[in-house]
Amino acid sequence: MTAIVHPPARHADIQLPVDHPPVKLGKIGVLLLNLGTPDATDYWSMRRYLKEFLSDRRVIEVPRLLWWPILNLIILTVRPGRKGKDYDTIWNKERNESPLKTITRAQAEKLAERLKSVDDRLVVDWGMRYGNPSTPDRIKALQAEGCDRILLVPLYPQSCAATSATACDKAFETLMQMRWQPAVRVAAPWHDDPAYIQSLVTSIRAKQATLDFEPDMIVASFHGVPKSYLMKGDPYHCQCMKTGRLLREALGLSKDKFMVCFQSRFGTEEWLKPYLIDTMGELPAKGIKKVLVIAPGFAADCLETLEEIEGENCEHFMHHGGEKFAYVPCLNDSEPGIDVIEEVVRRELQGWI
Repeated sequence: MTAIVHPPARHADIQLPVDHPPVKLGKIGVLLLNLGTPDATDYWSMRRYLKEFLSDRRVIEVPRLLWWPILNLIILTVRPGRKGKDYDTIWNKERNESPLKTITRAQAEKLAERLKSVDDRLVVDWGMRYGNPSTPDRIKALQAEGCDRILLVPLYPQSCAATSATACDKAFETLMQMRWQPAVRVAAPWHDDPAYIQSLVTSIRAKQATLDFEPDMIVASFHGVPKSYLMKGDPYHCQCMKTGRLLREALGLSKDKFMVCFQSRFGTEEWLKPYLIDTMGELPAKGIKKVLVIAPGFAADCLETLEEIEGENCEHFMHHGGEKFAYVPCLNDSEPGIDVIEEVVRRELQGWI
């Protein structure tokens, strides 16, 4: 016996009583979620952002009694000024916002344009785990638009408790306060999706075509996390390594021409290794003096790529005898980048559209 599958009801098909108050129904939301951004680079804006970020128990797993005084009496006194100066070097002065906000907005707008012809019930929006526009505000906005189904898309190819999980936590906190909850799905990570790997290859080839040198080594740099997270069962390290292996194979490179590193170490605890900054200081002595760096764990360029990789790590490499350094921009809102997000969204919306 063949099962009959009925398509989801469209707004026009929903019959309400004549005297029923106006209500929007039948829309399907797609919410792109990214890490977050300060509202400005001044001390107090940076302090608000860092306090929200570093108070997240998913990000910092140190016991609260120990972490509270360190965070509030030391870190939030010194770090906002330093990080504000770093952000100021990459700040989008025209829009008065961080590049992460500019790019995430563009990703949502371009995705919405592509999905227009797929289903007229789709509403694409974007939000941040920390800072603005906030995840709670955007979920409420989607519901106000009539979205009774929402697909959450954490913009992290590799799943991690400190990124993907906490983005979902914030969304779920909002749902807990709703009497009329929309149905919700969460997009799975795409660390090994063929479309993602191919888009990374395309971006590398495009960058290589602009270079006046052949790299001795291609380095894939992922954001680091404490090693203890891996030991507790976090899948992030394994998924990063798989992305690296698939990317190396797709590029047709031998193991001595490609490597995976981790960046953005914070505090004194051991993090995932090898550390990018240490590697950049060691490679020239090994005869590797021309490198090309890509950041496959970031869906959009941000402080960690534009200031840390292109700035700090490049300077460190050259200071230790490097000759050529180049960085491959993130997929961002490029055509290959939107190809990946569209592929993920179309897959996860099956049965709803």
